[in-house]
Amino acid sequence: MTNPAVSWSTGWSAPVQRPSEGFEENWSETGFDDQSVRQVVRVGGSGDAARIRLSNRFGTGPLTVGAATVALAAGGAAVRPGTVRPLTFGGAASVVIPAGGEAVSDAAPLRTERFDAVTVTLYFPRPTGPATFHAQAYTDSYRAPGDRTTAADDSGFDERTRSWYHLAGIELAGDGTSPRGTVVAFGDSLTDGFGSTAGADCRYPDALAERLAAAGREWTVVNAGIGGNLVLNDSLWYGEAALARFERDVLDAPGVRSVIVLAGLNDIGFSEVDLPTYKPAPDVSVEELTEGYRQLIKRAHDRGVKVVGATLLPFRGAEYHTPRSEEKRAALNAWIRTCGEFDAVADFATALASPDDPETLHPAYDCGDHKHPNDAGYRVMAGAVDLGSL
Repeated sequence: MTNPAVSWSTGWSAPVQRPSEGFEENWSETGFDDQSVRQVVRVGGSGDAARIRLSNRFGTGPLTVGAATVALAAGGAAVRPGTVRPLTFGGAASVVIPAGGEAVSDAAPLRTERFDAVTVTLYFPRPTGPATFHAQAYTDSYRAPGDRTTAADDSGFDERTRSWYHLAGIELAGDGTSPRGTVVAFGDSLTDGFGSTAGADCRYPDALAERLAAAGREWTVVNAGIGGNLVLNDSLWYGEAALARFERDVLDAPGVRSVIVLAGLNDIGFSEVDLPTYKPAPDVSVEELTEGYRQLIKRAHDRGVKVVGATLLPFRGAEYHTPRSEEKRAALNAWIRTCGEFDAVADFATALASPDDPETLHPAYDCGDHKHPNDAGYRVMAGAVDLGSL
């Protein structure tokens, strides 16, 4: 059983979304039946014990998890021999999670070091229905028939996608060197890491975590970005609005001390093009966005959490760049830089702008779509964050 006296720190987490087609093939709409799903994540801290958090937030009925394990990854779907640890839930090997609910496992003894790759394997013995998930994992998840939760090798795990399913978090405990605080990077695909190299941990929150580790700061960086996310409106494809999910994805994180908010470009841009996946796409004003930001700032400050405002990156050449959306971006960035309501500002826009045109992403940092950075650009973003502001 989990000891309530244990002090848990955030090891890893991802914001969950309702099932959808997403940006690439995934298993969320069909769900699982007599199948094991092995998911790989990189933890941001060290510890002697681990527990997982599972979500059925968008499920239409009870979710049965027949078995679950945690282990240290060995590449692909394989795990390091001798590290597989069965997980229990209130002492039981299985758990039923009601629709809209979540479950936290008991503690399992597992020694982890900072930036270890950890696998969580879940067995679903009966049809799950559509699966609560995170669409863009930037690393492979694997599926096999039957119960393969205790298998150390990768045999049977022949199917793969780049999404996470029902897994919302990993928490660590039991070691004095575990990070003593959590920094949350919050936003849309620019935080989630679109355009970065899959499986290489090259998103800006990854690079920021490595900067903090090199500086001796014992803090975990959590990536709470959702591709396509909006500040003011829910989306069937791109998650609940930032205002709606801020409590769950930021303020409820164990040990949260600060949040970097990078959001608003989709609110500005979606109304400029007519794409079904961009609906709803109301014409959002800068005043509405700044009011949304003020709500996030107040809610964070009420909980003693510092807020770093991040400027929106240049995006000339992207599908929704127009004179109107550019005017809004410039006005919102000016407000972020000068309003004085944030505890600090990370000026990503200046750091990644082309020297020839401040409305254009620097060619050396462009992944190719003119709005998302490549790996080098994400490292520049991480470098633009003042560690002292966190």
